[in-house]
Amino acid sequence: MSASISPSDQQLAQQLITLTEAGLPLVADPWAWIAERMQLSVDDTLALLQRLQDSGAIRRIAAVPNHYRLGYTFNGMTVWDVDDAQIDRLGEIVGNLHFVSHCYRRPRLPGWRYNLFAMVHGKNAEQIEYERNLIRDQLGAACRADTMLVSSRILKKTGLRLATQRQEK
Repeated sequence: MSASISPSDQQLAQQLITLTEAGLPLVADPWAWIAERMQLSVDDTLALLQRLQDSGAIRRIAAVPNHYRLGYTFNGMTVWDVDDAQIDRLGEIVGNLHFVSHCYRRPRLPGWRYNLFAMVHGKNAEQIEYERNLIRDQLGAACRADTMLVSSRILKKTGLRLATQRQEK
């Protein structure tokens, strides 16, 4: 399959973004809902999504839960100073822990020694400290230091908003 999208795909992509920028609809079959509004078949809609993903226009389609509404009001970005020679292997292990919502490598900066980040969520401070200890166990001797940056409030949590930007111009 081609990694590019056609001009007609670009028009459909804009329509798709407008329909889904607030998230997928909470209906039994969101793909059918989208297809009906785009006047496409479900198969054609899914094929368009696949082409957009293959081209890199869409990186992923995923649920983004609001942790606060689910009762997970304690959130901590755990940061780790991990041996660079082992960070890829260990980052994959940490990223696969069920309580880590996202995990990534960042470059070290002057005055900032941490190179591995892993976000954990819990219903109380003890839970996220427990999870942090589980991560520490996985990293073992490859970890030289760590700390946790605890969230105090949500600053922004939205997806792509193109239609709103067009209206503001």
